Amino acid sequence: MDFSLFAELAINGALSGLMYSLVALGIVLIYKSSSVPNLAQGAMTMLGAYVVLAIANGLGLSMWAAIPLAMATMFFVGMGIERVALRRLAGRPIIMILMMTLGLDIFIRATTMAIWGGTGRPMSIGISDDPLFLGPVLLNRAYVVGALVAGALFLVLMFFFHTRRGIVLRAISDDYIASWSIGISVERGVAFSWAMSSVIATTAGVLWGSVQGVNQGLALLLLKGLTVAVLGGLDSIGGAILAGLLLGLLEGVASGYLDPLVGGGSRDLVVAATLILTILIRPHGLFGRHDIERI
Repeated sequence: MDFSLFAELAINGALSGLMYSLVALGIVLIYKSSSVPNLAQGAMTMLGAYVVLAIANGLGLSMWAAIPLAMATMFFVGMGIERVALRRLAGRPIIMILMMTLGLDIFIRATTMAIWGGTGRPMSIGISDDPLFLGPVLLNRAYVVGALVAGALFLVLMFFFHTRRGIVLRAISDDYIASWSIGISVERGVAFSWAMSSVIATTAGVLWGSVQGVNQGLALLLLKGLTVAVLGGLDSIGGAILAGLLLGLLEGVASGYLDPLVGGGSRDLVVAATLILTILIRPHGLFGRHDIERI
């Protein structure tokens, strides 16, 4: 076995897995604060990337100047989505809310297709295409940057959920009715979680857009992000990071050795198999909270 090749596949895979964690963190943030699994996070990631390009091209700004403006825009987009589409479903069966997020995913993808078309657009944020050398191992610079950003977001979110507002969001997730009864504004809390998730989606969209371009394919990151979130535990921020590392490593190594044998496609196979096995064997994930209900 060529250990240099194995190390390169494993490390680059783990770094790309941390970029999947960026999508998963948005899913976990909403679930952790409202117990809603957001199936529109992939589409929000794509929308955030398109908004960055629209602001940069429309206002003639540099990409780095457009990114914070796009984040601010997406913050209010997230609040608007919660206010218009989800607030009236508060307290309804979870399947209704789940279907609403799926409908939002379809609506956002269709809207971006109508406005910007299906042609891919490059997004250059100044990350060199030249690899980093770690001895004989070549590392993708974009993956390294993405992994660092994911780590920074993890620290920010861990701190946030120990602040007063973060504790309020956790209380809302535990029990809507009890939160209402003690005077917590459930609507504002859930709206804030959607807004922050939209900002995280923009971050993921920018980084993935710099890797593969901005196109409809960014919405497909939902599968990777959802798998990471489920594997780590839908309410576990640390789980999203560790599961991203694990999934990326498995995906990278498997694709490196299996693709030449089967002609490609093993990445998606690994992701799908991981999602199915996790749900069958450990539905609350590796680090998720296992609630026991009295019957």
